[in-house]
Amino acid sequence: MANQVERNSLPRGAVNRVLHLMARALPGSRSLRPFLHRLRGVRLGRNVFIGDDVYLENEYPTCIEIEDDVEIGLRSVIIAHLRGPGKVVIKKGAWIGACCLISSAKGRILTIGEGAVVGAGSIITSDVAPFTFVKPAAPQVVATVAVPLATAPSYVSFLRGLRPARPPRETGNGSASRTVT
Repeated sequence: MANQVERNSLPRGAVNRVLHLMARALPGSRSLRPFLHRLRGVRLGRNVFIGDDVYLENEYPTCIEIEDDVEIGLRSVIIAHLRGPGKVVIKKGAWIGACCLISSAKGRILTIGEGAVVGAGSIITSDVAPFTFVKPAAPQVVATVAVPLATAPSYVSFLRGLRPARPPRETGNGSASRTVT
């Protein structure tokens, strides 16, 4: 399993890093980038789209498996190690939005199921079921700003100007309404 994966030798690691840098910067989201990642040891199926500046596991590239017809949005990061190698498997037809972080840990296999959709900006640390759509939580108002951070004389001034937002109030129909004053 993933625990038996060994780290690359220094020369192989250096070559992998150069290939990785090239794959992140060069064009060819369905051709050159997948080809360069395959050279690194990433297991890629057919018709895989890899967006600009996508980071695919550098230390243990063989711990990443991406099946056919997967699309990975720009600036997403897929890491298969935390305190040692794990594995990330992205099943056929999955779609990963822009700026996602997918991270597995030592000895674990994290699976993004067939046909799953991972919304932009998501942080994934556990399995995503097949044919499901996951997205990050909606932003919440936590405070009002009296001193805008962009023009505050200091960060401390900004912090002193924050006022906690009121908790949402019930509207009478069972739903909550948020007003900030």
